[in-house]
Amino acid sequence: MSGLISTVFGLGRLRPAPGTWASLVALILGMGLFHLSFWALFGATLAATALGLWACRASLAPGQDPSEVVIDEVAGQWLALLFPAAGFTFSANGAAFLAAHGWMPWPAWVFPFALFRLFDIRKPWLVGRADAKGTPASVMEDDLWAGLFAGIATVVLAALYHIPLVLLK
Repeated sequence: MSGLISTVFGLGRLRPAPGTWASLVALILGMGLFHLSFWALFGATLAATALGLWACRASLAPGQDPSEVVIDEVAGQWLALLFPAAGFTFSANGAAFLAAHGWMPWPAWVFPFALFRLFDIRKPWLVGRADAKGTPASVMEDDLWAGLFAGIATVVLAALYHIPLVLLK
């Protein structure tokens, strides 16, 4: 069972770039979960993180991080997506936009995807430190750091874009 979870039911066997494929599928599923509610995405993120930690500990030896293990990409991608999802859910303007359109506009989901992949591949700072630990738990940890940084960077980029628009009003 841990192998099915760690590969997200075989998704990790897609080639090339199984992590990117898993992140893309996670983005699509995450948008669907968010369409249900912010809390559905939040709960799924917690579940993917907990199941991923269990699956990695159950199926990997220290030092192993095979490319077919992609549950970490799912958890990290959903964590990154939670940031714009929270902005649209808990702000008056965002909630009004969602009520009128039903979905987040494209930059709100493209940036978490692109930034998550960038941080996951380049492994800056805490992402790289977590990856270097080489433990089964660190397989998840580096992607959670990448997701956190991607989410924060998405919010910063959104603020840099929107602040001048607000000031010009």
